[in-house]
Amino acid sequence: MQITDVRVRKVSKEGKLKAVVSITIDDEFVVHDIKVIEGEKGLFIAMPSKKALDGEYRDIAHPINSGTRERIQSTILSKYEESLEEEEPLVVDEM
Repeated sequence: MQITDVRVRKVSKEGKLKAVVSITIDDEFVVHDIKVIEGEKGLFIAMPSKKALDGEYRDIAHPINSGTRERIQSTILSKYEESLEEEEPLVVDEM
């Protein structure tokens, strides 16, 4: 399995949610609405989820094992960091 595309949409509101991401796997399968979240121990991803009838949130799509989850997370967080570096610096006009 190869992650062949990562699209990062940064969230401008203050809060723990930093971005919403879509990934393409093997140029054939897309997973939308993966969230980049700022936690107590740093950034992590949350897979797309849906609220069940019992009030609990359940992942709609998710990796089967921890190795795959780590590979997806590291790829997404790397692209998120790149997107932060691409931001234009704030220019202050001194008069």
